[in-house]
Amino acid sequence: MKASSHCMYCQGNDENIDNPIHHPSYEITTRCNLNCIYCYSNVAVRKGKAPISGYYGDDRDVKAITISQFGEPLVAGVEEVVRVAKRLKDIFDARLDLQTNGTLLSKDATNKLEKFFDIIIVSLDAFSREKYVKITGFDLFESLVENIKALKDSSAKAILRTIYMPGINDEDTFKIAEFAGKLGMEMFLQPVSVYDADVMVKNGLNLSRAESIYEFIEISKKLSEISDVRIPGCFIVNVKRVSKLYGRDAIKFIKRNVIANVPEIRREWKFRV
Repeated sequence: MKASSHCMYCQGNDENIDNPIHHPSYEITTRCNLNCIYCYSNVAVRKGKAPISGYYGDDRDVKAITISQFGEPLVAGVEEVVRVAKRLKDIFDARLDLQTNGTLLSKDATNKLEKFFDIIIVSLDAFSREKYVKITGFDLFESLVENIKALKDSSAKAILRTIYMPGINDEDTFKIAEFAGKLGMEMFLQPVSVYDADVMVKNGLNLSRAESIYEFIEISKKLSEISDVRIPGCFIVNVKRVSKLYGRDAIKFIKRNVIANVPEIRREWKFRV
């Protein structure tokens, strides 16, 4: 198991930190042009817990910053994202990661963004038009695929981020791994967190399988035979801790709690550029 390149410099990658927090992020907007069934940003907005725009996290010895964890940053416009990225580069000597659903990532946008971003992470949870509409609520799969292909020529490292949802996108994960392999891109596989169980189960999620740490590890191993598939560093660290305490076989029987609370940023708001 390998940790995603995105996880480098994150506290969750460090076995010596008991209560790690994600590396800093800059939140631009909580708005989005999709309506994904697993989205925590929508939940945060409905519950009145959405973050205000700005920088969250330590402002000393900063190694990496993500734009952003909530919403789709490019909804605010490419020029605004570039403006924020440029200011952050002026302030910090740090890696900049853009997290996006990719639907607004045109070739022109990529040409502007690659000047400031070291990593561009694009969400891709389905590999058919029908399944993409089911998960996101919008018919944008074909244009998204073309946007991802265009990233191949970008100077930024492209990563395909896939949420593993047993019962919903089992077969899709293998197709995405093949797609990533053909393009020479890293696939970042993440276990699903459930903020609206009724919606997720209605769409086919198998909660029992989603709780299985062992299944997630096994599926990531199988996918790694196809392409460069990586998982969250914090997940790897926790698996190692469990193995040391209870033995490797314990992983087969220990479940993760997939039902999540209202998402909130655990890092302190510092400033807005």
